[in-house]
Amino acid sequence: MKAVGYRRSLPVSDPDCLLDVTLPDPVAKGRDLLVQVKAVSVNPVDAKQRKRAEPAEGEIAVLGYDAAGVVVAVGDEVTLFKPGDEVWYAGSIARPGTNSELHVVDERIAGRKPKSLDFAHAAALPLTTITAWELLFDRLRIPKDREDHGQSLLIVGAAGGVGSILTQLARRLTGLKVIGTASREETQAWVKELGAHEVIDHRKPLSQELKRVGIDSVTHVAGLTHTDQHIGEIVESLAPFGNLALIDDPAVFDVKLLKRKALSLHWELMFTRSLFQTADMVRQHEMLNEAADLVDAGVLRTTFGEHLGEINAANLKRAHELIESNTAKGKMVLEFR
Repeated sequence: MKAVGYRRSLPVSDPDCLLDVTLPDPVAKGRDLLVQVKAVSVNPVDAKQRKRAEPAEGEIAVLGYDAAGVVVAVGDEVTLFKPGDEVWYAGSIARPGTNSELHVVDERIAGRKPKSLDFAHAAALPLTTITAWELLFDRLRIPKDREDHGQSLLIVGAAGGVGSILTQLARRLTGLKVIGTASREETQAWVKELGAHEVIDHRKPLSQELKRVGIDSVTHVAGLTHTDQHIGEIVESLAPFGNLALIDDPAVFDVKLLKRKALSLHWELMFTRSLFQTADMVRQHEMLNEAADLVDAGVLRTTFGEHLGEINAANLKRAHELIESNTAKGKMVLEFR
């Protein structure tokens, strides 16, 4: 099968950072699905893995943690899908990635693809949807109802992949007052379009920007990017007994800053369930099915941002460059023709 991988961890400027390769076809066993990959999207974790996870000598690592495709074979323990089913999923960091013509994935972390979306638009959503869903409802434990519980959520980095879906989930499925941050006119308009009540500029002090729109403090913060740069202003902006949930990797983080206000810290990693084969691993299958229903009902929209063409090393390299520049709006998607 055709795939895109890498032999060494190299900067994105190196022409060999990603390579077009041919690999043996994988085989579905146990609870695995063998999927013919139709489309993938690119996430910050792809670039992080490329830079940090050096393959063993002589081996090729394949990246990619979002896919939409068609089941072509199933393992002997599969009960949730059959060949011919259209699926979407985010894969596992403990297994080869989705940047390949064929891919195996545990059925418990795959869901049925929304009927209303083509493969490209569906591929934009799984990883970010699961991340946002778990952050909002599992980590922060926000009630999934439209009642006003006097709670508010500041989303730092609301125009990115996770931010784009988190903004929608928070606005459409909860009673939260939703404030998103974005720095450019284009991305601020995008966040507003996705449903944020207010949009502020994270290039300026967050606490001052909140006051500019009439908000003294918030009860919850989702730190999606550059949390180490914003932590002082995040603490300043949170009300006493507030909650901070992170998905990024702060270089420096002084947790003592949270003590004075008795703030709670939560970390979200959507790969934890598959990495540790948790007893509730099938919850991601259920989340994706529920999200598919919400998409088909018109409650949620795809966060598809830009189509970068065929799945090959050159186009994926361009996607990694955009990810590392922190200028992406929505998700970047590629397809096998």
